[in-house]
Amino acid sequence: MSVVLERIEQAREALQGALASRDWEAIGELDINARLCIEDVLAEASVNETELRGKLEELLGVYRELIEVASGERQSIVDEMSQIRQAQNAAKVYHLFS
Repeated sequence: MSVVLERIEQAREALQGALASRDWEAIGELDINARLCIEDVLAEASVNETELRGKLEELLGVYRELIEVASGERQSIVDEMSQIRQAQNAAKVYHLFS
């Protein structure tokens, strides 16, 4: 396996690990690293296209999972903020009548 394909595999594994632990800061840094790996692959002419396609599809799968988890996390935050606003409004009403 070429060095750039190994880097893609390492980037994928690192992203999966950070996603599993919900380490969003690490995910941001690893995303940049993965993008650099992709640029290196595009610059290298001697890469096995079949193997490259497989590695990139695996990496794409991690990004799909990342988007799904991030969307779920975002929705959880939206729901929590909504509950906080409702509680604040209820507290205001309570203070009006007490």
